[in-house]
Amino acid sequence: MQPTYLPWAGYFNLMTQADIFIILDDVQFERRSWQSRNRILLNGQECWLTVPVHSQYGVESISTIQLDNGQKWRKKHIQTISQAYSKAPYADCLIGLTEILLNESFKLLVDLNVQIITWIANQLNLNPKIIRASEVGVSGKRSQHLYNLCEACQCDEYLSPIGSQEYLIADRVFEASSTRLIFQDYNPQPYPQLKTAHFISHLSIVDVIANLGWERASEYVLTGKTMNP
Repeated sequence: MQPTYLPWAGYFNLMTQADIFIILDDVQFERRSWQSRNRILLNGQECWLTVPVHSQYGVESISTIQLDNGQKWRKKHIQTISQAYSKAPYADCLIGLTEILLNESFKLLVDLNVQIITWIANQLNLNPKIIRASEVGVSGKRSQHLYNLCEACQCDEYLSPIGSQEYLIADRVFEASSTRLIFQDYNPQPYPQLKTAHFISHLSIVDVIANLGWERASEYVLTGKTMNP
């Protein structure tokens, strides 16, 4: 999976089923994508949090993208998250995230995202081996690149998000291989959210954590629902 900023619950659902989780940081960076932004819920409305970066459109891999720390985005994100969730029942669960955002030692977007992803995964008791694709060092495009990563890591199954199904099947790379291609089946259900009568799905997992706490967030990531509202 590409290293996205403050990923949604489905991102971590993939981790619940994986022994090895490959951070796909050796593909092209895309502006205005999940790689550098995500949504939370502020006063009942979707609110985008975007990390400013230095990049030349269409020519750089994710692993090389530098944060634009000349902008005061860290303080802005922390203030917006605090404004959105200070009244949430589990707002305290986000203190660790604030500490990561305050850490100005991160120069690369991928390092920031991986730190956040790893921290959340640990809090959810998810422990797959996390590997960066840039450190594996395989070639290939699209499905072939994914297959080469699986082969290099000696994987016998590749679990893909459903959004990649069309091109993975069309490319037919996995068809004749010994690596079984399977797709994620995750259907998140509504949970109580602040200041809205209508559930807004697929927000950053920050929304899940603040409203449900770590224990029920773990349940939600695993099953897409919470049994104890």
